[in-house]
Order: sequence, then structure tokens, then C-alpha cells
Amino acid sequence: MSTRAKLLTLAGIVGIIAFALIAMTLLSRKPDVVIGGKDFTEQSVLGEMLAILIEENSDLTVERKLYLGGTMICFNALQAGDLDLYAEYTGTGLVNILKREVITDLDGAYAAVKEDFKDKYGLVWLKPFGFNNTYTLTMRKAQAEKLGIRTFSDLAVYVRKQGGNTGQLTAGFTAEFIERPDGYKGLTDAYGFHFATEPKQMDPGLMYKACADGDVDVICAFATDGRIAAYDLFTLEDDKKFFPAYYAAPLIRAQTLAKHPELEGILNRLAGKLDNRTMQELNLQVDRKDNPRQARAVARDFLVRSGLIPAGTRAGR
Repeated sequence: MSTRAKLLTLAGIVGIIAFALIAMTLLSRKPDVVIGGKDFTEQSVLGEMLAILIEENSDLTVERKLYLGGTMICFNALQAGDLDLYAEYTGTGLVNILKREVITDLDGAYAAVKEDFKDKYGLVWLKPFGFNNTYTLTMRKAQAEKLGIRTFSDLAVYVRKQGGNTGQLTAGFTAEFIERPDGYKGLTDAYGFHFATEPKQMDPGLMYKACADGDVDVICAFATDGRIAAYDLFTLEDDKKFFPAYYAAPLIRAQTLAKHPELEGILNRLAGKLDNRTMQELNLQVDRKDNPRQARAVARDFLVRSGLIPAGTRAGR
């Protein structure tokens, strides 16, 4: 082999090694921000909004870890540093995490979690998005009208009268709702009733259809879930105001904010931009039975319409 050929071969080997080293470095490099989400549609839409805002307004790299699971999975991951932020709800933070009494006042609940989370966990609540996604109970509209059930108290009266009869209503709740103090356990104490058979444990993505199909009669639901309208379900009134306020807001590690202080201004651009009706419509676009859309596309379209990012931005990121 000639000297020139040997040099070319050596240069090629060096090039391959350099390329491999660069690739390994890129693959091993940790993202600047990791965004998590619970296992339901609204969390994926909000998570995508937060991620896109960061990507379009900074040079920070973002990793998405959406549909992780329930509240404590996301919260523990945030505390451990596996996540940098996710969207949380004031009522959940107040009752389920802090184990405090219910505060029905929206501003009071937010002020309470903001102070306690910073002191106890080193976590910061940014400004709320603007909607209150409270828990509720939902039935098929036709059945609720037939039985004369419009409120939680109406449901309690009906359940107590039926006792163990064959006409007894059945319930389907998420595993988290069954165990939460601001869920089934506390609800039955507040309204004085229990279903004759224990509620079925159901995936949040399946329970709305199960209710519509008659597999169960009553489900726990989220006030901003688009499937309530899509499946012609009826939301009962929490007439004793059992459920606390569930204002949604970004929950972020104080360490992350200290490292990337620009995040506060970027994420607070969403403050007050989402009311209950808007959030329900966005959720429905993802969950509708005909022609559903991807959460990332729904989130990006909303940000463009709201003037938070320009049209024609980096949709593939």
C-alpha cells in the first residue's frame, strides 16, 4: 500500500472514531429540562405546551416523560430530580400531598401550596393557567334525568334508598380516586353514602366510555375533560362543596429555576390563558372518537392562536 493510501486510510479511521465520539457525547448528554405528566390527556396537552414554549423561547433542550402515572409517581420523580417540572393541581397538592384540610377558595388554596411546597420540598408553584379542573361525579344524562339526580346529595339519597336492591347504581373510579382523602373515602363521609358494591377500579382513559356504554353508572370525572360532552354525560353538582379548588399550574424544582432563571418568565406566559371551557375543548380534540389529534399538535395550535409562539415554528422538535 502506498504512503498516500495509508494516510487516506488513517484519516478515514480517525474520522470514524471522531464521529463515534461525537455521537456518544450527544447520546449521553442529559437534556436541560425534563417535563413529566400524569396518565391522562390533559396532562399530555399541558406538558406539550410547557415543552414547546421552552423550545421556542430558549436554547434549552427538553425531554418529555408524559403519561408517567399518578400524582405520587410524578411528585416523587420531581423531588428526586428525575423530573424538572410538571403541571400540578392546587387541590391535589393541598390534600393529597400536604395532607391538609380542604380550602375551597381558589386563591387561598394556591397561596397555601405555594408557601408550603417551597418550604418543605424546595418546589415552586408558578402562576396558574387559569382553569379549575375539580373532581366531580358524572352519570349518563338520560339516566340522571330519569332518576332525578342532579347533585351529589341527590345521588346519596338514591343510593341509601336502594340499599342492596338489584336496581342499585354501580360506580367506576380510578385507583387514585379510590384511595385519595379528597376522593371516594372522603366523599362518602361527607355525603353519608356507600355504593352497595365496591367501585370498580378503572383506567382514566376507559371509564368515560364504560359509563356511556352502561358498564357502570357513576364515574369520577375531571371538570375539564372533553369526553363528558363527547359521551353525552351529565356532571353532578357538588352541593356541599366537598372538593377543593384544583387550579392547575407548573410545579418546578427551585434548583432548576436557579440554574435556568429564564424559565419562570417563559412558563408564566401561559398564566391565565386557559379557562375551563378552552381546556375542555383542547382535551376533546385529543379524545374525540372521530379523527382524534395528537396532543403536541393541539398544544402547538393553541400557542399559535394565543400569540405565544409564531406560526410556522419548529413543529418537528
